[in-house]
Amino acid sequence: MVTFHQLIKKPRKPWIIKNKRKDLQGCPQRKGTCLRVFVTTPRKPNSALRKVARIVLTNKKFITAYIPGIGHNLQKHSVVLVRGGRTTDLPGSKYKVVRGVYDLRGLHERTVSRSKYGTKKSVR
Repeated sequence: MVTFHQLIKKPRKPWIIKNKRKDLQGCPQRKGTCLRVFVTTPRKPNSALRKVARIVLTNKKFITAYIPGIGHNLQKHSVVLVRGGRTTDLPGSKYKVVRGVYDLRGLHERTVSRSKYGTKKSVR
């Protein structure tokens, strides 16, 4: 326990909250353009080919973003919307591409978690 006189000499410092998504600069999403669309392999216990894109944002920052869902229509020069949210088994990928906005189409077969994949409710 710190004594009163120790606190007078050296007061407590407030916590510094670090921003984990610095390239978004405090915005919830940012617009960007794809420079390259490719696949990469995840970290150790997992095995797959994860679809990612190298993107330049409107604030001239370069990032690597994960493309969620099954299949995509992204290619070079596609305009996308990027949000925060890391993919745990991909090192260096702290962002995700938003489906159903700009050039990236949503998943039309999706029935659950539709809001994350840009799918409207199907009328039956």
